[in-house]
Amino acid sequence: MTSALDITQAVNPPRAVFLNFPLGHQTGKPNQPDLQRRILLDALRAFDSIGKPGAIVELPYVWDENDRTWEATDYTDGFLAERPAKLDADQTEAKRRARFTAST
Repeated sequence: MTSALDITQAVNPPRAVFLNFPLGHQTGKPNQPDLQRRILLDALRAFDSIGKPGAIVELPYVWDENDRTWEATDYTDGFLAERPAKLDADQTEAKRRARFTAST
């Protein structure tokens, strides 16, 4: 499931379901379990029925019929957290891996 159509098209996964929702909200708005359930079930049905490799099915849900300002906000500078420095990211990943390999 994706809400970043251009990235999904570039990556070309075997199959995908697109919702034009804010990043990170592919299953809908918080505290709306009925909507979230409908989206999830529709996505699962789409994944099951997609027959062409690389196909992207767009689900018909709309985040807010009266307000599309979130579309401009999602991709503006400063919206997403700053990426950590490579060394910091590598150290964090090494610690995460150590935790999981120590328990196996």
